[in-house]
Order: sequence, then C-alpha cells, then structure tokens
Amino acid sequence: MALARGAALRRLAVALDLSERDAIVAMARSLVGHCGMVKLGLEAFSAHGPDLVREVAGLGMPVFLDLKLHDIPNTIERAARNVARLRVAMITVHASGGEAMLRAAVAGASAGTPAGARPPVVVAVTVLTSLDDAALEQLGMPGGAARRARAWAELAQRAGCAGVVCSSLEAATLRTERGPDFLLVTPGIRPSGTDAADQRRVATPAAALAAGADILVVGRPITGSPDPAAAAEAILAELCR
Repeated sequence: MALARGAALRRLAVALDLSERDAIVAMARSLVGHCGMVKLGLEAFSAHGPDLVREVAGLGMPVFLDLKLHDIPNTIERAARNVARLRVAMITVHASGGEAMLRAAVAGASAGTPAGARPPVVVAVTVLTSLDDAALEQLGMPGGAARRARAWAELAQRAGCAGVVCSSLEAATLRTERGPDFLLVTPGIRPSGTDAADQRRVATPAAALAAGADILVVGRPITGSPDPAAAAEAILAELCR
C-alpha cells in the first residue's frame, strides 16, 4: 500500500532515546518536516522532565510521551492529568495495569487537557517488542506474545483507549479484530539491512504498513545515522513506493 508523502509523514514517529538535552533538541530540530512526531521516553524524561517536553513541542513537533504509566488507578489518573497539561499528542500506559487503571488514564488525560487543546491520545502497551514467547514463559506468562497482545488489545478498547502499542507481528490480527479506527502503534521497525539490536519482534516499514500499522516508531536507524533527516526520508520513500 503506497502512501502519498503527507500520509507517510504522519505515520512516522522518531524515538529520541537519548540522554543529553542539547542532542535531543538538536535531533528534534533536524527532523522537523521529516517525520510526523517525535517520541520522548523514560531516558529523556528522567533526565530533563517536563521542561524538555515543552522545549521540543515548542519546535512545532508533536510529542509522543512514552512513559508507559503503570500504577494504581488513582495515581495514574493524576499522572495522566499532569501529562495532558504538557499538550503532548500521545501517551502510553501499560495494558497489564488492568481495565480500571486504563479507564483512569483516559479520564485523567481528558480532564487535564488545557482549554482549546486536543486531549492526548492514550495507547496501551501490550507486549514489549524486546520480549518473545520464551521470555514471556520465563515471566510466568504462557500462551505467547500474540495471544497476550490480542487479550490486552481487547481490554484496552473496552477501557476507552484509542489504541495499543504492538509489534507488527500482531498488527494484522488486531486490525481485523479491533476494527479500522483502533490505533496500532508499532515499534521495532527496522529498515532492510539494519541490525535488530535488542528487539526480538521486528519488521521493515513496508511490512508493518502492510500489516495494518498506523504509526511506525523508528529509533536508532534514524538517530544513529550520520544524517538523521536523510535516514528518515529513506523510510518515507519506502512507504511511498
């Protein structure tokens, strides 16, 4: 499924998994116009907090704040309120926190949104792409990643989440089961010929798109490149072919 450039741009989120503030901001600035969103995760947030989120958002770049919130419902509701005040575009919570926690996250995100702003999209993390079936077995979670992702996606939809974070290996099934409007965010995207590194369940951008993914999260293949903007453009070109 080839996309027009504008559509491809909206599908690409770049993970700025870095620690140095200047490097993060410089990378975000270099990617304006070359991706639809940048993702800030625990590494960046634990070092620089909300001020970094505001600074990156101030570049005109939508921010996907990937904190994978996971706690009791009351704490998550308040945390989601605080995150929504940062005017981010998307936030993550762990599906394993249960339906009450997921509902609390959605409610908090809505309640904390400043007047006139759009509430952040709340997506639930199913199974981390660094885990495979053997790793889940070790954690006392039998049945495999696909089965668990399906169950948690159903839970997330029932709780009012806009979608889930899943690997591309589960995307096709979840698209069929959860419908066309349920957002599928897929990390573990690796262009052909690149190293999978610590990811176990990966796919190329084109394969993830064909499987039904909406947002493709790409990190090191772009941020580790000598020319991140060119690397992002190469992925956009693959999506447009």
